[in-house]
Amino acid sequence: MATSAYFPKPQRQNGHHRGRLSFSNALPVYSPSSSSSSAVQEKYASIANKSPWIVFVSLRLPGFPAYPFRVYFINPRRLHHFSTTRFGRKRGSLLLCISFIVLLFFVFALTKRFGSHAKRWPTPFPRDRRTLVYKREDLQRIWQWEVTSGHYPSRQRVPEQVRLKEAIPNPALPPRRPTTVPSPGSYVTETRGIGSKRIYLDIQSAPENVAYPPRPVPGSVADLDIVMDHCDFSEKKVVRDCLEVLRVGAGLDNGKRVRRGKMDDWKYIYIEQPDNSTLVARGLDEEDDYEHKGTVADDGTDPDAGLTKKWGVEWEAPPIILPKPIDYHPASIAPSQCDPDHPRIFHMFWTGPITDKPYLAILSFLFTQNTGLHTKEYPVDGVCRPQFWLWLNPGPAATVPNPTALQEMFAQLKSNPWASPFLHPRFKDIIHFKMWNTTEQLDGVPELKDEWRSRDLFNSGGYVIPVPSKLKENQATTDNSTDAPKATPTNADDMVNRTGSKSLSTYDRLSVILSDMARFILCHRFGGIYLDADTIFLRDWEELWGWKGAFAYRWSRLEKYNTAVLRLNKNSALGKFLFRTALKNNMDFHPMTVSKYTKEAQLEGLLMRLPDALFDSAWLITEDHQHMRPPQPFFTSFLQFFDTPSTDSASPQVSGFEGFFRGAYSYHFHNFWWKPFDPARNWPDLGPRFIAAERQARRALRDGVTTREGHADSEDEEDRVEDDRRDLDWATVLKRTFEAYIRGERPNMYGEMLRW
Repeated sequence: MATSAYFPKPQRQNGHHRGRLSFSNALPVYSPSSSSSSAVQEKYASIANKSPWIVFVSLRLPGFPAYPFRVYFINPRRLHHFSTTRFGRKRGSLLLCISFIVLLFFVFALTKRFGSHAKRWPTPFPRDRRTLVYKREDLQRIWQWEVTSGHYPSRQRVPEQVRLKEAIPNPALPPRRPTTVPSPGSYVTETRGIGSKRIYLDIQSAPENVAYPPRPVPGSVADLDIVMDHCDFSEKKVVRDCLEVLRVGAGLDNGKRVRRGKMDDWKYIYIEQPDNSTLVARGLDEEDDYEHKGTVADDGTDPDAGLTKKWGVEWEAPPIILPKPIDYHPASIAPSQCDPDHPRIFHMFWTGPITDKPYLAILSFLFTQNTGLHTKEYPVDGVCRPQFWLWLNPGPAATVPNPTALQEMFAQLKSNPWASPFLHPRFKDIIHFKMWNTTEQLDGVPELKDEWRSRDLFNSGGYVIPVPSKLKENQATTDNSTDAPKATPTNADDMVNRTGSKSLSTYDRLSVILSDMARFILCHRFGGIYLDADTIFLRDWEELWGWKGAFAYRWSRLEKYNTAVLRLNKNSALGKFLFRTALKNNMDFHPMTVSKYTKEAQLEGLLMRLPDALFDSAWLITEDHQHMRPPQPFFTSFLQFFDTPSTDSASPQVSGFEGFFRGAYSYHFHNFWWKPFDPARNWPDLGPRFIAAERQARRALRDGVTTREGHADSEDEEDRVEDDRRDLDWATVLKRTFEAYIRGERPNMYGEMLRW
């Protein structure tokens, strides 16, 4: 007769005592090792063993009630029973959880590999985010080359982690006593000034000539250390106050200056006054080959201690090889002669047909820069004439131009109403349209040409869009071959085939990523300053050209770069570092990633991070900072540049160009490529000289549209004020102001009339 245990006794689980007595609840206890077993428990175990491994759920599909859809999956009850009987309750449950997590990761991995743009298997652990590939000795060489070339006209300290044992001679700084005396065993953090004396200028409009501000003094230089003192967001400086210092120090307040007391601390523009000993100051013997004097510690310690190399990548070897430093010449010496090592070129990059966005960027360039268009012939003793190079990518970013692309590009420019006016002979020396060829440009960079084909070209912040194979396959056919492939987009709205951003939903992401790389290539190969095409010039950049260091500007509140404005010297050591580092990091030129490159290498000082107030004055406000004391105008969104709120819509027409972030060098309106500057007059309005382009644009707008009162518009019909918008937005006012200058109806911002 089977017996049941009704009295307390120690229980075993998984063959081990639980460490304490477990008491029954007065029901029979089944013990598999006992000859007396419960028939009920045996029955339950038998049922569990016989339950199916696969079960299904029937789903009724709408419209097909008689044909249910079955979804099959593993029976969790059988799986749980199998796991616990084989491995025990604890171990079995843990193993089941681990298996479930692995299954989820496997599904996620398949989705990332086959269902995303990246087409890459994910890693189970976070990627190593280190980017450094240069040793400390190489970093010291880079610092020495840049400082000796005059590319560091700053008093900011060299990071102690660079471990310089000797102060580097700096021809861009005047001599002065060191502020600190290094103690034995410490490292030098200051450069040794051997340059010219600085004379800071008090720039004001002369009496009876105060309608317009004076042009900057030729050869003048902006002291960006002083600008940082008044504008650095990290030091709680306010954009409104920064703009006041910028416009007062440059004399842009012309006749509107109010008495403020002594403002010597606001003088930030200077002239270098060289003597005979500093006309050419390098601190090196001209006859000797340039060699870096090693300063790496030789005391047996690790010379690269404190530096963390990128995982899985070897140090760059051999040590970085640099040419002789550039001879430094003060900007005030022969300002009319262009320095071949520091050319005055503004670069912009554009994909697809020209629209009103590059059109307005070029107009603002003509309205503000010292192009000499106010004279019949450019004066021999004028300043070095700045140039505007617009680089055009004729097709989608992932394609290669065909052999006739250049001829087709100029044919399209001639037929494009937004571009054809700038082909006028009057602009031939200052406005140049260049065709972008990715293969040619990459092969033109010595640091990239042998290895870039093995990398991903469309990498932005680690996010890779897998289309470079199309580009690389096309490289098998040379650009001069008649069989060079043409872009054959199957869907113009597909991301790979887009040529420009036509709306928020059709954003041309590939062209944006390509432009992140293009700006570094253009500045490194040709020199100059790169600006994004959503940029408008607001003043002459003369004193920024005089400051020969590299710079970008701050990413709003973050201590990162925004390269919408980028100054990088031609064939510089810093450029070499950036390209080799980017190559070892899969060609990632996103500004956030570039910020990591320079920070981990202790080179942030060589690419100065200027306050965004200089180029992007609305950014902090749009991100809910400094609302209590905003600048003029007050934008809480970048969209308000195009759609000014009705409560503020009187300001654009009343204050005009002079009331738009006065003091800033430029304005960045952050994309909005699809928003017209002037909705009511969305055509180039440049007067009779360019009437053909205007008629072409107006005809294109009229085609297929019923005109007012049912009659056809005449090409010579006069515009009526009733057809215009009552309140004009800021974008509209700026466009019409620049166009009035080209028409000859008003002078530029410095009171100079355009002469044809």
